[in-house]
Amino acid sequence: MHPDELDIDELLVERLLAEQFPAWAGLPVKRVVSAGTDNAMYRLGDDMVVRLPRLPGGAGQVAKEQHWLPRLAPHLPLAVPVPLVEGAPGQGYPLPWGVFRWLDGENVHDAPFTDGTARAEAALALGRFVAALRAVDAVGGPPSWRGGPLTDDDHVRAAIRGLGADGTLDAARASAAWEDALRVPPWAGAPVWLHGDLLPGNLLAREGRLGAVIDFGGLGTGDPAADVLAAWAVFTAGTRQLFREAAGVDDATWARGRGWALYFGLTAEHHYRVTNPVLAAVAHRTVAEALADTE
Repeated sequence: MHPDELDIDELLVERLLAEQFPAWAGLPVKRVVSAGTDNAMYRLGDDMVVRLPRLPGGAGQVAKEQHWLPRLAPHLPLAVPVPLVEGAPGQGYPLPWGVFRWLDGENVHDAPFTDGTARAEAALALGRFVAALRAVDAVGGPPSWRGGPLTDDDHVRAAIRGLGADGTLDAARASAAWEDALRVPPWAGAPVWLHGDLLPGNLLAREGRLGAVIDFGGLGTGDPAADVLAAWAVFTAGTRQLFREAAGVDDATWARGRGWALYFGLTAEHHYRVTNPVLAAVAHRTVAEALADTE
């Protein structure tokens, strides 16, 4: 998916474990199939998972998750990854990597909620998660990659042109919605904690109920609107308001969140429409929901 992507496979993971954590060297290692773009994951035995950044720029994610997740977890109403150890570069792999406790469940993209009650419960649960994360003291937290104001206008407009030329997007309609988002006043409050990437593939459900949030590579502080993009990336018109009420956001934050949904959806679909069809489909749906909501 990226020109600078690192070579990672089961044999590399086995060698790293044997070198640095020999007590786990005999456990089976199996790749976890995922549409994620930043990390590769390998299940280790029955109850652990190895997570390795796929891109050179992801080096800082491991230390961030190892440091902050144990401090945030007690305040959150849904399960989050539990870091066990941090691995060092080795065996030709140049970055830190981590081992986490395995969380059971299926991601919400692959196993969407099947009935209205489950979708409503999930909207309330994720809204409460967003509100709880936002309420944790954010002093000292690193900036999130989606924590600032909506910018990168050239990138978004290039995506609109490209998708319009493909015939997959009404470019005029998308441009008008994006321009509306840019006119919303920016966040003027103190930075708050954000997950930064609340997409269906980063939510785990068990027996039809939302139970965990994973992939905290985008964890950081900033404008709470960045986590509100889940309203359009995950939910529909019938449950979106439940998420909003549980998350407790004002009108301006809601409008900026819709702008973040457009930003993610337009740029991700344009960038990954060939290399990652699953993520591109999530992005396409997010744009469709956001555009419908503007009307």
